[in-house]
Amino acid sequence: MSVNQVSVFLENKPGTLKKLTKVLAAHKINIRALSLAETSEFGIVRMLVNDVFEATNVLKENNFVASLAPVLAYAIADEAGDLDNLLEKFSAADINIEYMYAFAGKERAYMIFRVNDTKEAEALLKSKGLKSLTQEEIAAV
Repeated sequence: MSVNQVSVFLENKPGTLKKLTKVLAAHKINIRALSLAETSEFGIVRMLVNDVFEATNVLKENNFVASLAPVLAYAIADEAGDLDNLLEKFSAADINIEYMYAFAGKERAYMIFRVNDTKEAEALLKSKGLKSLTQEEIAAV
C-alpha cells in the first residue's frame, strides 16, 4: 500500500524552511523523512510525517502551498548491497523511478520511491515478493 508524501513549495530565501518546521513542531507533527530540492526561485520539501491529515491542514492554514502524492516505501537491511537488490526488482519489473530518498531507522533503512504509476508498480513488486510499508508503519518507525 502506498503512503502519502506531503510536498510543500517554499520560496528560496533564508528562513522559509524554518517557518515550515516551526509550524509543524507547534502542532506536534513529527517529520519521519525529508527531502529538499531547489531551484533559484523556490524549493520543494517532500516529507513523510506521522499525521498527514493534520500536517496538510496546518500547513494550508498557515499559507503554505502543500499537496499530497502517493509514494512507495520499502524497508531494507542496513547493509551494503541491499539497495542494489531492491533496485534489481524495480529493474526486472521495468519500473522507472522518478525520484527517491531514504531515512535510517534503528536496524533498517527505509527507501521512498516516486514512480509514475504507484498501484501498478506496487502490484509488480508484490509479485516479486516485496511488501511496501503502510502509512501506520512509517509513522511508527
